[in-house]
Amino acid sequence: MPTAINAAVAQQTAAGSVPSTTAGTTEGAGGGTGGIYSAIISRNQPIIHIKEKTYEELHKKCLEKNILYEDPDFPPNESSLFYSQKSPVKFEWKRPREICENPRFIIGGANRTDICQGELGNCWFLAAIACLTLNKKLLCRVIPHDQSFIQNYAGIFHFQFWRYGDWVDVVIDDCLPTYNNQLVFTKSSQRNEFWSALLEKAYAKLHGSYEALKGGNTTEAMEDFTGGVTEFYEIKDAPKDIYKIMKHAIDRGSLMASSIDDDLGFSYGSAPRSNIGELIARMVKNQENAQMTQSTVDYQGMEERPAWTIVPMQYETRMSCGLVRGHAYSVTAVEEVLFKGEKIRLVRLRNPWGQVEWNGAWSDKSEEWDSVNEEEKIRLQHKVVEDGEFWISFQDFMRHFTKLEICNLTPDTLEAEKFQTWTVSVNEGRWVRGCSAGGCRNYPDTFWTNPQYRLKLLEEDDDPEDEEVICSFLVALMQKNRRKERKLGANLYTIGFAIYEMHGTKHHLQKDFFLYNASKARSKTYINMREISERFRLPPSEYVIIPSTYDPHQEGEFILRVFSEKRSLSEEVENMIEAERPLPIIFVSDRANSNKELTVDENAGKDGEKTQADEKKVSAARCISSLLVSFQRSSTKAHEESEEQKQFRNIFRQIAGDDMEINAEELRNVLNNVVKKHKDLRSEGFELESCRSMIALMDTDGSGKINFDEFRHLWDKIKSWQKIFKHYDTDHSGTINSYEMRNAVNDAGFRLNNQLYDIITMRYADKNMNIDFDSFICCFVRLDAMFRAFHAFDKDGDGIIKLNVLEWLQLTLYA
Repeated sequence: MPTAINAAVAQQTAAGSVPSTTAGTTEGAGGGTGGIYSAIISRNQPIIHIKEKTYEELHKKCLEKNILYEDPDFPPNESSLFYSQKSPVKFEWKRPREICENPRFIIGGANRTDICQGELGNCWFLAAIACLTLNKKLLCRVIPHDQSFIQNYAGIFHFQFWRYGDWVDVVIDDCLPTYNNQLVFTKSSQRNEFWSALLEKAYAKLHGSYEALKGGNTTEAMEDFTGGVTEFYEIKDAPKDIYKIMKHAIDRGSLMASSIDDDLGFSYGSAPRSNIGELIARMVKNQENAQMTQSTVDYQGMEERPAWTIVPMQYETRMSCGLVRGHAYSVTAVEEVLFKGEKIRLVRLRNPWGQVEWNGAWSDKSEEWDSVNEEEKIRLQHKVVEDGEFWISFQDFMRHFTKLEICNLTPDTLEAEKFQTWTVSVNEGRWVRGCSAGGCRNYPDTFWTNPQYRLKLLEEDDDPEDEEVICSFLVALMQKNRRKERKLGANLYTIGFAIYEMHGTKHHLQKDFFLYNASKARSKTYINMREISERFRLPPSEYVIIPSTYDPHQEGEFILRVFSEKRSLSEEVENMIEAERPLPIIFVSDRANSNKELTVDENAGKDGEKTQADEKKVSAARCISSLLVSFQRSSTKAHEESEEQKQFRNIFRQIAGDDMEINAEELRNVLNNVVKKHKDLRSEGFELESCRSMIALMDTDGSGKINFDEFRHLWDKIKSWQKIFKHYDTDHSGTINSYEMRNAVNDAGFRLNNQLYDIITMRYADKNMNIDFDSFICCFVRLDAMFRAFHAFDKDGDGIIKLNVLEWLQLTLYA
């Protein structure tokens, strides 16, 4: 059975245990619901969508008007800083030219020593920036270098980030928060260099505020900088050749970071709630003592004195060896050095604070370096400088560090000696509460309702040394927008996935399949990280991937990426949208005759002659003939009426009157009178709107009324749908669970896809995700009516119809 595990204690919880109570999840719908379907949101696009101008257009406009750019979407005020509480200190937003003389975007190239952490708990982000500076090609993609404070300066800058499958350009102004003329957040070691501070601001804008960056995983920023895929290792459980894996990662330009959990199991991967007021108060106190503290730091050998950086001590704990628990470090190099006749493996790390380093063996001032020749020192870029970067032996690295994250620019297998070409597929999806947010396999009644993605592995790997017929692939599940929606109370869900083998079906797999079939592979655990990824080796076949949250009813969006060594196909499992064959259409002339038989006054008109009312009815019917809704005409053979039918006819005559036709209000009275006699059906009766929909379903001439035959056919439908409802109303509560609606709809002869099931849930379920009898019948009435109308318009049967505006409005208004 799956277990939900907090990112901080992922390997400390025994398999099969209950989910950790510290897992950062939110119950209910909370956030992540922005991706509604195109047919719904497209109607509102003219209202909500304004085409944003590009950086080039905005930059050109500012130069022409000789003004400095001011970002209306991320203004220089507290709303861009914090969302949880108000800051007790007033920050002053300043442009770099107001902070120092001769500001520069980049001085001597952007490098890892340019980054110093400020008061924000975002070492995870800064560690990723330090890794990014090691790959110049990637760096130029994220940080366009054609920007300057000198040439064509207009107070506007832009940066590019990978965002769930697309690269987005984030435009900002250069106003930065300061206190006592010092940058509050990220800064460069050189006071007049600002690329790192502006990059942080752009990333904060992407997520809604600076506070949203507090606490996280380095993998998030690594992937946002590269579009790569991350692999995560617990160092105590790492493979034996982990050094070789790390070396390959560095050689291939992969980004890499490592961290140390604290004694309480806290990791930089999670962000405990903090008091912004206390954080700022500490900053002010430290700022006041900054001058005194600066004078005690040894800057010998440094070309520039760094701007003062306050070391955040909120969650992170410094150990006697100089390393910091609960903190992220960039892995910037993996090398071997000849020491006293033997090769020693070394790892170079960087603390994003820009200070506080390892003080053990192979640290900057350690005696081991005395036995290394100058040529080797130059090759290894050894410096005795308090810049946050240091060497440590691989042995000490493995002893002290607990986690390692590697972001591969391509998912090339790091265990291999050569590059491999992978194919990639990307699927976007969402979990909808009450419909497709089914939770993990611990919840068999709803697990099957989760989105399903078919994976077809077509070719085995090319590995002559491997005798198995195997396909290698990697699955990465990423939840979307959770950090951005923190201000709404959203946290990371606990997520994972399972993989099942399937054969010969393209339909959404039902509950019984998962009850009687075991998974072929699955994520090792459910964990509250933005992305979880795993490598697998399975035989060529067809499989289905089920991504899910640990608990059901958790609503959000996700992106599922599948990488494979050889050719493969990956797509969402969707049912074909169809209904059982529509019943024959009854013509208006038949209905007129049927009415005539039921009319009390048989002398209302002569045989063969049409009254004025008949003419109007025929005329109206001709105008909307394409909208006629069909139903099966009852047999004209004589037969004995049942007691129920006699009761119906008597009630119908009493309410309908001489014309033997009823409108929506009269229909409600009829139905509610009948429903009351069914003691086994707990229902408060039908709403007027439901009855209007029923009239529209059975009304074949556009009169807004139905006759007795039409009513009887309607009741036959309601009876058949009532049986389905009672089948799923197992507790006799008068409601069914929204998850059961999939099966109920299927039993009624309709085949829908996931998007339509989501819409049914949003439209007809109550806040407890239950659907009452009235809503149930109303839903089926509309489905029946819309399928019949579509088939009426689909003259050539190709599944496509063309409507003019009048026909469209007639169809949608009268449904």
